[in-house]
Amino acid sequence: MKLNYYPDTDSLYIDLSSKVSTRTEEVSEGIHIDYDDKNNIVGIDIDNASKKLDMNEISVSKLPILETAK
Repeated sequence: MKLNYYPDTDSLYIDLSSKVSTRTEEVSEGIHIDYDDKNNIVGIDIDNASKKLDMNEISVSKLPILETAK
């Protein structure tokens, strides 16, 4: 998973997969979900991210990869 913030457009893209997006659906104003050809979610695009999200802190917990790294 990758988080990509683009300050020039104030958008945040959450890349959930390396698969190619074949379809995009707007699920809420300025929030788009990208799907692959098997209808799996591959990414989330959030327009005006700084107005919709608290971007001062990112916290990650209890991911399997974090548990095995200990």
